[in-house]
Amino acid sequence: MTLDLSSRIERLQAAMAVAGVDALVVTPGADLRYLTGYDAAPLERLTALVVPREGDPTLIVPGLEAAEAERSPAGLAGMRVVAWSETDDPHRLALDAASDPRVLAVNDQMPARHVDAFGTADPTLRWRPAGDLLSDLRLRKSADEVSSLRRAAAAIDRVHARMGEWLRIGRTEREVARDVSDAMIEAGHARADFAIVATGANAASPHHQPTDAPLAAGDPVVVDIGGSTREGYCSDSTRTYLVEGPAPDGFQDLYDVLLEAQRTQCDYARPGVSAEALDRVGRAVIADAGLGAYFIHRTGHGIGLETHEAPYIVEGNPTRLEPGMAFSIEPGIYLPGKHGARIEDIVVVTADGVERLNQRPRELSVVSG
Repeated sequence: MTLDLSSRIERLQAAMAVAGVDALVVTPGADLRYLTGYDAAPLERLTALVVPREGDPTLIVPGLEAAEAERSPAGLAGMRVVAWSETDDPHRLALDAASDPRVLAVNDQMPARHVDAFGTADPTLRWRPAGDLLSDLRLRKSADEVSSLRRAAAAIDRVHARMGEWLRIGRTEREVARDVSDAMIEAGHARADFAIVATGANAASPHHQPTDAPLAAGDPVVVDIGGSTREGYCSDSTRTYLVEGPAPDGFQDLYDVLLEAQRTQCDYARPGVSAEALDRVGRAVIADAGLGAYFIHRTGHGIGLETHEAPYIVEGNPTRLEPGMAFSIEPGIYLPGKHGARIEDIVVVTADGVERLNQRPRELSVVSG
């Protein structure tokens, strides 16, 4: 993927000017990778991108990591890299690179020790979080980013296509999760980020962590999996499977309601629709079936260099959808002590609707040995 780092910095500086921010400091994480292409490790030593409102940015790095920074896309593109030694004050160096700002914005994930150290370096600084500036910058994906998300979705689809190899009577959730995690790497991910495998009553917990619970005949199994590609973009897709025997009483009816809710939301999503309105239309389908109390989470979350990022598809979020926004549509129904189901696709807003990046069947899938 080609990174247009200069354009990203220019757009950030324009937003900083509007917000009255003199300089912005970003430590390791998705924001730093977005602005520099540098996937720096979040260690105790300060690594930080310093972006002044005007002028060129500077990447401040520990001396022992200078070579890696120079080989990053930002370093190769000519961004100034300043390496500090163990006896330097890197926070003072960062403020010097920002020409001693009065109003400094810091990314939301900056460790408290670094925030405190900046305050010690200059007690007169005025602070503000940079989350809104950086989130808005990353909200609408470029064509290259959408292509990266498309590749990530295709990779996770390849894993779901093999689920029949692993969902067998007597195997445990933990065993299946281990196999699925290995398969994510085989399918093209650089890292397996999570593998939720929840069988029977465990499927009523949306963020269930795999246990030694064995799969039994007729068990609904929720499989929610995702990873990160070498480009840094994330996948996330959920399908619900039935292990061999007949479904529990009422489960197919429940699932049909869920499938209709997800279809309704995918059909409704388009530019101009608000995030909260998209949440409502699917929730209404489930509520009309008398199951509204069992849809206990938001409809979805944005995705990109992080699995969860803006926009969040939830009541109370008036954000209007725009082309390039990427997010999940994942309604779920969870009956405590019995079972649960979820269907999740990643979508990208187009000029007149959405493109579903995940292509696996959404109907209840029966797997058998």
